[in-house]
Amino acid sequence: MPEMSELERWQTRFSAPGYAFGKEPNGFLKAQAHLLRPGQRALSVADGEGRNGVWLAEQGLDVLAIDFSEAGLAKGRALAAERGVTLRTELADVTTWRWPAEAFDVIAAIFIFVEPAERPVFFENLKRAIKPGGLLLMQGYRPEQLNYRTGGPPNAERMYTRAIFQEGFGDMASLDIREHDSVISEGSAHVGLSALIDLVARK
Repeated sequence: MPEMSELERWQTRFSAPGYAFGKEPNGFLKAQAHLLRPGQRALSVADGEGRNGVWLAEQGLDVLAIDFSEAGLAKGRALAAERGVTLRTELADVTTWRWPAEAFDVIAAIFIFVEPAERPVFFENLKRAIKPGGLLLMQGYRPEQLNYRTGGPPNAERMYTRAIFQEGFGDMASLDIREHDSVISEGSAHVGLSALIDLVARK
């Protein structure tokens, strides 16, 4: 049996009944609600089954959710309908998507891990797609997450460190990076003590 591709793995996961990461937004994202304004244009990167994109829409933002799994996006649209909000979706692989320039007031990139070789371009695309004065919100795992085994990729090199974030986003107007170990409960896929890193940056 050939190894399952990353896309196949997520398609399979998102095709299963229920919501792997639950229907509630990521806790870090929710804690940034005071920075958001109704009417802002938001991009939710690798939005999966829609929990973060739908929550942004519930805050009154105009949201585009992208993911490379059609199964995930379909669940996101279903969740949006259930919550009575509009979620625009686009099937997209972040490594090949044509990122628009200065198109979004807010970009949320929650638990997305690209290969190290693709990371510099991914970070540049994130920055370029934000309007001047716009906000970038990211949360990911630190390599210490491998000790906890409560979610995330199986290899440390795809995770984030303060140095990686400082190198990638040090040219932003403001940069707030927080490292912490916290217990999270997001569906059945992210449960338990987790080694996290948060980034709040303005262009």
